[in-house]
Amino acid sequence: MNFLRMFSLSAISVLATAIAGCGYHTAAHYSTLPKSIHVIAVPPMENQTTGYRIEQRLTAATIHEFLAKTTFRVVSDADAGDAVLRGKVVSLEIVPLLYNNETTASGQQTAQATAMLIIIKCDVSFTDRTTQKVLYHNNNYIFRNEYELSTDVRSFFQEGDPAVDRMAKDFASRLVSAVTENY
Repeated sequence: MNFLRMFSLSAISVLATAIAGCGYHTAAHYSTLPKSIHVIAVPPMENQTTGYRIEQRLTAATIHEFLAKTTFRVVSDADAGDAVLRGKVVSLEIVPLLYNNETTASGQQTAQATAMLIIIKCDVSFTDRTTQKVLYHNNNYIFRNEYELSTDVRSFFQEGDPAVDRMAKDFASRLVSAVTENY
């Protein structure tokens, strides 16, 4: 029994050491941005789609992600930051993926989407205000993810829907990572 405990503890130690050294990190610890940047301005994104307030949700989620995952201070005024992140939502596509088939009492077949693919295309630029150097630019920034629905497709983009909040959070997480680590 003692041998088994010793072996288990050794295996756990080796596993913990391996996991600790496998290269995972957060943006706050491995930002590749210039050291002169301390304050990031994130003005409201533009919306060129018919998606209701989608730009507001994406902007709020991006600000939250910067605050949660980095050491930068974030402001909304473009003139108050050391660098400015500007975004424009160019297109929004919603594609149903899975359906739930039902038969009504009258025998009629109906189908309701239960999962959908969301594709958002943005034009994103991140500029150092002091040097006017573009640190990151992607006019074809594509965010794509699948989401399960608890309600029908029409209600997915209504105000207050938790699915939209999840999508905005996922979008912001990827965007902040791209800006701070891949510039």
